[in-house]
Amino acid sequence: MSKKALYTLEYPVRCSPGILYEFLSTPAGLQEWFADKVDERDGIFSFSWNGAEDEQAELMEGEENKYIRFHWLHMPKSEYFEFSIEKSEVTNQTILIIKDFAEKKDLKDQSQLWEYQVKDLFHRLGN
Repeated sequence: MSKKALYTLEYPVRCSPGILYEFLSTPAGLQEWFADKVDERDGIFSFSWNGAEDEQAELMEGEENKYIRFHWLHMPKSEYFEFSIEKSEVTNQTILIIKDFAEKKDLKDQSQLWEYQVKDLFHRLGN
């Protein structure tokens, strides 16, 4: 049984859901901000950082311009990471929501890693 807990991070983004979705769901988009190299074959995405061995994630499900969910192949089936896109009804702003799993003791480090990654994404989006 995994000791990891699901956590959620939210970031307001100044771009359309369609543009954001491209950065979250395609190898070219993910390579812009998430990993150094991204390839996809038959629903399996291969990510590499700093020339290290590829980490593989399966595309579990998604809906265009709404969300996309991946499962790291080396993790338990119940764990995933997900990018979802919502529109604030009040401000009409696009919101990126990231869901991921981490052990409680690693939560701060994992959140900071996402923070760093999202800053890179925002830079690429011109935010």
